[in-house]
Amino acid sequence: MNEEKLLRDYEPFRAALEEVLATKIEFFPVESFAMAAAALQLNQVDLLLAGPSEYVVINARTNAIPVIGVTRPNYRAVIAVPAGSPIKSAAQLQGKILALSDIGSTSGHLGPTKLLMDAGLDPNSDLKILMLGDEGSLTNFKQGKVDAWGGSAIDYQYLLQTEGLSEKDFPIIAKTTLLPSDVIIASSNLDFQLIQEYQARILNSQEKLIAALVEGESTKKYHGSSLVAANDANYDIIRDVYQVMGEGDLIAP
Repeated sequence: MNEEKLLRDYEPFRAALEEVLATKIEFFPVESFAMAAAALQLNQVDLLLAGPSEYVVINARTNAIPVIGVTRPNYRAVIAVPAGSPIKSAAQLQGKILALSDIGSTSGHLGPTKLLMDAGLDPNSDLKILMLGDEGSLTNFKQGKVDAWGGSAIDYQYLLQTEGLSEKDFPIIAKTTLLPSDVIIASSNLDFQLIQEYQARILNSQEKLIAALVEGESTKKYHGSSLVAANDANYDIIRDVYQVMGEGDLIAP
């Protein structure tokens, strides 16, 4: 994300966080989790906001410390099929075609993959998965070019609303529990007592920080969010999926 987008989406949050932590906060744009990990390793950044899948990769490479979880209402993955489809469960996707969103996306890739795993399917061999991006996956699904679609519950609801449809038109056949929260990470180079102080200050000012966070152009997803103490164990579900997908090297220390 470049600095222009950071200013557009996160400037109110940056200003509020600076006030809460009583320390100067500056943006450090990165274009990928690899760049974020490198910035932590080079001591170029102290705090980082990351999604669940990005966090486990960054944590493996840097020993970064999870400080604050940013919950997201209805943050879960679903798999849906067209009305009239004979497919009634994720297990029946064997030999079928499933459209997903972006590689590494927690709700658009890893979450649906976890649903396949829970159904006893090998996502690498038991069905054909097409990574088509948010728009491409929904378009192919609407046009009946795939047997099923997997993605975030929010995107699913958006599809129904924009098309004037109901869940009967695209019934859900599998749904995850709430996915792990986005997370504010601290560099392991920071003093641990300072990290604990930052955590306490953020938790004590969460109403102010969430109000600032949702002011951004593309941060509306955080409406109704809360800030909680982060727990690394909550992200083991993401690590499990990476392992089954054969991407264990991504999360190897």
